[in-house]
Amino acid sequence: MADTHVVTNQVPVLEGYNSATSPVLAEALIREGGEWGIDEVHELGAINGSAQAQRWGELADRNQPVLHTHDRLGYRIDEVEYDPAYHELMNVAVTHGLHGAPWADEREGSHVVRAAKTSVWTVEPGHVCPISMTYAVVPALRFNPELAAIYEPLLTSRAYDPELKLATTKAGITAGMSMTEKQGGSDVRAGTTEATPNGDGTYSLRGHKWFTSAPMCDIFLVLAQAPGGLSCFFLPRILPDGSRNRMFLQRLKDKLGNHANASSEVEYDGATAWLVGEEGRGVPTIIEMVNLTRLDCTLGSATSMRSGLTRAVHHAQHRKAFGAYLIDQPLMRNVLADLAVEAEAATMLAMRMAGATDKAVRGDEREALLRRIGLAAGKYWVCKRATPHAAEAMECLGGNGYVEDSGMPRLYREAPLMGIWEGSGNVSALDTLRAMATRPESVEVLFDELSKTAGQDPRLDRHVTTLQNDLADLETIEYRGRKVAEDISLALQGALLVRHGHPAVAEAFLASRLGGQWGQAFGTLPTGLDLAPILERALVKG
Repeated sequence: MADTHVVTNQVPVLEGYNSATSPVLAEALIREGGEWGIDEVHELGAINGSAQAQRWGELADRNQPVLHTHDRLGYRIDEVEYDPAYHELMNVAVTHGLHGAPWADEREGSHVVRAAKTSVWTVEPGHVCPISMTYAVVPALRFNPELAAIYEPLLTSRAYDPELKLATTKAGITAGMSMTEKQGGSDVRAGTTEATPNGDGTYSLRGHKWFTSAPMCDIFLVLAQAPGGLSCFFLPRILPDGSRNRMFLQRLKDKLGNHANASSEVEYDGATAWLVGEEGRGVPTIIEMVNLTRLDCTLGSATSMRSGLTRAVHHAQHRKAFGAYLIDQPLMRNVLADLAVEAEAATMLAMRMAGATDKAVRGDEREALLRRIGLAAGKYWVCKRATPHAAEAMECLGGNGYVEDSGMPRLYREAPLMGIWEGSGNVSALDTLRAMATRPESVEVLFDELSKTAGQDPRLDRHVTTLQNDLADLETIEYRGRKVAEDISLALQGALLVRHGHPAVAEAFLASRLGGQWGQAFGTLPTGLDLAPILERALVKG
């Protein structure tokens, strides 16, 4: 009789690998000025692939945050309880500088190194929300130099302290952002939260915010209507006298994914806040924070693609069907190579925008203009591609991929978020057009960037020429906004691959994405391509 308990042809657990061994990420890290951080990135990549970190990610996602509005005696406390694994993840992220650390690091490439670290720390995306906002809050807070002098050292400190207490008594703090209201999400100017001057330099805020992620952060930037118009305010959880600010958590959102991150509804009922920037200049003040979190959305989606690819390739390396390993079967090779091409192109564009950010914060106007248009378009397109990519990667595992233990359902639930967070598809596409209208020099810089590959490939040349013509036709450009953002992103990806990519990856991208030799799903690459080096670059390494 057959022994039904013998386990055969099952794929070993994916752990003990290093997520920093991805060639495309390592190459981009060096190219964009972060070579000095290679060892730091590899150290974090090894932690990411460890069994311990993987377990933290599972527990933080499974054991969702719990809101406690009152204590057992009936006193209002408005605290969120997290699984201990969440705090372990936060501690690793902060001590490795994924939060505000680059703002205290004068070395060129510090923002690139931070981007690469964020891109290898894949175990659980939910806790990265407060990490990202802490990174992004610093340039906005600088509009109030007095506040920045007090809190910037705490935001850039590599000490994690989750205790709810006066921020200035802590070794390190985290920051959040509160903009969205129930009557209007992307239209923040429609906000109704009121800010009333108190006569002592502070304001009292009253209103209801529909989405405030990571409500246990120490400080927040909040948009509210002041007498001079929509303005940006600094709001601490604990006031200087040690009392709790009147920031009341109404409920936590029951979300599709991102479970470890406590997204909440917040009521401000006379909460004390300080003005950041000028009255009526709330959006220009907070926009740099938004731009930086949009960079992290783009990085997050590229990271999602590489993570899904890693799991799919690992499965294909160890699973046999019809007498051969999946990775050796032609059609599966087509699928995996197609997923790899998409992940490499996404990573190169995201890291190019990280490099532009690093130079922009150091005063490089050209790079600032390239980032202005490239990041808006890239955020649209890279984030848009993450969900179908995750679905295809999950399908590579067959039925096992649909089971929670595989990690693929969590990846799939997470994938749409980056396309929604900080402006959904239409908002990002329209922001691309806004960049063209308000900073027309950005278009000149874009085509100057693309001119560096002129004459090197006819497919790319045709795409760039068509793009130039399309951008010149302003009559229907808003209707075509999504296509414009897509085509800008494809042009930048194609140019980056032609200039810096592996020749096999570049050719597959050009033939499929720009050459028209592609179907409507992943796994439809044309014949005649050299897939071996593409797949070799995607193999899981320790």
